[in-house]
Amino acid sequence: MRLAGLGLLALLIVASLLIGAADMSAQGLLTTAEGRALLFESRLPRTLAAVLAGAGLAVSGQVMQVLARNRFVEPMTAGAGQSAALGLLICLLLLPGASIGAKMAAASVAALAGSLGLMALIRPLPPSQPLLVPLVALVYGGVIGGVVTFIAWQGDLMQLLGTWLTGELSGVLRGRYELLWIAAGASALTYLIADRLTLLTLGEDAARALGLNVGLVTAAAVAAVSVVTAMVVVTIGSLPFVGLVVPNLTARLAGDNLRRALPLTALAGAGLVLAADLLGRVVRAPYEVPAATMITVIGAAAFVVLLNRGTARV
Repeated sequence: MRLAGLGLLALLIVASLLIGAADMSAQGLLTTAEGRALLFESRLPRTLAAVLAGAGLAVSGQVMQVLARNRFVEPMTAGAGQSAALGLLICLLLLPGASIGAKMAAASVAALAGSLGLMALIRPLPPSQPLLVPLVALVYGGVIGGVVTFIAWQGDLMQLLGTWLTGELSGVLRGRYELLWIAAGASALTYLIADRLTLLTLGEDAARALGLNVGLVTAAAVAAVSVVTAMVVVTIGSLPFVGLVVPNLTARLAGDNLRRALPLTALAGAGLVLAADLLGRVVRAPYEVPAATMITVIGAAAFVVLLNRGTARV
């Protein structure tokens, strides 16, 4: 399964490098100065950004589902993505000349606060009503999103806010995507503690009885999810449903063992975002449809199917 996934991802990467508004052959990309500039300044960074963002969001979604013990939540629609945008907005209003590092820190801290707020809200919910968790998460994210929109409206920053809430990769160039390598590192951290996260699926009491430091593992996982979400929002904007659809599909293939499931989840997430970006480039060529729009169309339909078919399995 992993080999097939790697092969498909490799084909998508090659297609991403070859397809674009500029009509240039593969030979031209490698043999001419203009082609090499196009390849290394635009198409390669764009491809890497799609791969890193997709893999990071899919892994973060699976980790958040373990923490929430519910299959129907994911960071971008459950408050973390909106909180990251809120952190960016506040940073921009208070420190207009802030560096990218300051914006990254503000988004990460805000996303962490948003994630912790969601965990506090869903903890007292009865496990016998699994659909309450995604509903509360969606309302929670909507409330934060409403606050963000109000502040942006008052500050005449609606156009800028739109770039944070609509993920698209047309503006990704060399020097503007490297923050996503931080997201990749945070995703790798979750793989290192995958066995401990798997124990959390048994419940906190059972995990403690097996010797797990629940607080420390949960804090590390929430921090990793927050960093990934913030880096994606800062770099390319919000990409909803990646962390919802992909983990649910891979869980049906790899089960609940995160050590086994996370690599497949990362491959599938990278492939989904890259495929959506490619489809957005060709569906109205030479114009582009944002990757977030393509993913939302697919993800919304898949979310409804999962709600109807997966309630008994939560």
